[in-house]
Amino acid sequence: MDTAVLFLTCVVILGIAALRTRRSRAERRAARAERELDLVPGHLGLRDEVPRLDEIVTLVRRGEKIQAIKVYREATGADLVEAEEAVDRLVRR
Repeated sequence: MDTAVLFLTCVVILGIAALRTRRSRAERRAARAERELDLVPGHLGLRDEVPRLDEIVTLVRRGEKIQAIKVYREATGADLVEAEEAVDRLVRR
């Protein structure tokens, strides 16, 4: 009985590890595809116009990053992660 429980536990643990590996591989692929797609507009000479960009830049320059993220989200409908990444790009300019 103890051997069967041990075997079953090992099978479950190995199954979970395999699923996590597949998921992380898929996440890496998706991230790479997203980065490549982000390069397309620049390559084509297209600029993504951000509403209220002047206000967002002013907030960033004043060190009000959280407020800048909030304004970016309101203006574009972006989720939190996307807005934070966009504001971080503005900081690096």
